[in-house]
Amino acid sequence: MSITPGRIVGIVVGAIAILGIGVYGPAMLLGPLPAPSVHIDGDAVAASDAGAGAITLPDTGASAIAVLDADGAPATLAVAGDPATVPIGGAVKLVTVLATLESLPLPPEGGGPAISIGPADYTGYLEYVADDARTLAVLPGESWTERDVVRAVLLASSNNHADTLVRWAFGGVGPYVEAANLWLAENGFTKTRVADATGLSGDNVGTAEELTRLGGLVMADPRLAELFAAGGAPSVAGERNVPDVVSHLGDEGVRALARSYTDQAGVSFVFTTEVAGAEAEQPHRLVGGMSLMPDYDALDAAVRTAVESSALSAVPTEVITAGTAYASVESAWGDRAKLIASVSRTDASWGNPGGEASVTVEPFTTAPAGRDVGRVSIATASGEIASPLELTDEIHDPGPLWRLANPAALIGAFFADQQAEPDDQQG
Repeated sequence: MSITPGRIVGIVVGAIAILGIGVYGPAMLLGPLPAPSVHIDGDAVAASDAGAGAITLPDTGASAIAVLDADGAPATLAVAGDPATVPIGGAVKLVTVLATLESLPLPPEGGGPAISIGPADYTGYLEYVADDARTLAVLPGESWTERDVVRAVLLASSNNHADTLVRWAFGGVGPYVEAANLWLAENGFTKTRVADATGLSGDNVGTAEELTRLGGLVMADPRLAELFAAGGAPSVAGERNVPDVVSHLGDEGVRALARSYTDQAGVSFVFTTEVAGAEAEQPHRLVGGMSLMPDYDALDAAVRTAVESSALSAVPTEVITAGTAYASVESAWGDRAKLIASVSRTDASWGNPGGEASVTVEPFTTAPAGRDVGRVSIATASGEIASPLELTDEIHDPGPLWRLANPAALIGAFFADQQAEPDDQQG
């Protein structure tokens, strides 16, 4: 039987049809489905206006207060008064100790290396006595441990010991100033600058906010935190005690880290305190910094108000409520579901309204009701809190009839899947 042109055309068309059915059917039935579209609920993610009362700081001087996170890093809660760079007085001694311990840390146990009191140390002591500046007595030839010198600098706010410490560690006050300003820059202090080891110079400057950061670094060092917790300590060289002269308002739950008065900085004060957290949680550790306060009456009133208002602002507020719908999804074949928070989360508001919620949804095509497919997170002053997002209803497979009838959607899903694959490959 001869093969006519018409028969050839029929064979080709039939073969194409068979191949088309053979390819189209499996491709549509087995290919990837398009991911559901996601719709964010604008009202649900909008910043909340709920929260406890604001933290109160004085308009006088320069003040700031921060809360320390689990790693000891401060998060600023409030700033008031002069936000610019101002003289910071004896708070500079915190820099003196921190910059020294960067390279010569206190040992875990014992007093550490011995520091001999030389002629320059004794002469400096006499000069500070004549100037009516804070001192702690020393005698030539005495030997103090590093720990005892640090105690004298921090607890007794001893100016002569601050100079002794930097002479021993850096070879002199001049080299110390250079090294300390480099240390400040390397640790992100963009406003604080030192001109000496004592804080007596008006050229020692910083901001109240950076004072809280210095306090946070002190509290993050377990040996320094231990010194402040112990307060007045046993006798040292020469049978003399190191008095805790910086202590102030201690009977009101305040642990002073630095306290001084200079003509340029007025009364400056760095302190730490605790306020209650949520039930069964650890208390919140706060650090405050104040400078340019006119007198101690003004300082005491400001600190008391700051602590009391912080305690009120720490009252837990429900930031994420279980069952709240933050988004919805809709499949190309008509299935719909809401994405709801699966757990409630509370946090201290610190007087600030809740931030805008951030919603992320993992790529998926089908899923049962109750499955976690995303996450809602909200930034707070204490850090980020979050909850999983779960589906309220099932997003099911649409079945073969829908697949065969919607090639465009499946072809689009195929290409989207191919474009996503290289991102998942390891190079």
